[in-house]
Amino acid sequence: MRFDMSRSFPTIILVFAEGKDRKVICTAREAAQLLLKEWPTDDGEEFFTAVRTCLEVLTGDTEPEILHEAIVRAAYEAGIAAITTDNSLGIFRIYPVSQVR
Repeated sequence: MRFDMSRSFPTIILVFAEGKDRKVICTAREAAQLLLKEWPTDDGEEFFTAVRTCLEVLTGDTEPEILHEAIVRAAYEAGIAAITTDNSLGIFRIYPVSQVR
């Protein structure tokens, strides 16, 4: 099995810890690094979905746009603000930090 680490999706800017730390991701490789080594929590349904989807993108079983949405949902679940573009609407979307921790 060959992994394609360069599969890309629309850029996501994640804002952690009251705006003190920001991460920019737009490839499956960057997503894998972030999810497995830098994500603030290692539980939650959306987190596990994002990790599984990342693997599926890397192996060519899923399109990168699915990973894009999975990361945004996992960020919301973890209380991380996500700024990204919506290609279908051609606008920026800003997801607020959730109140649930």
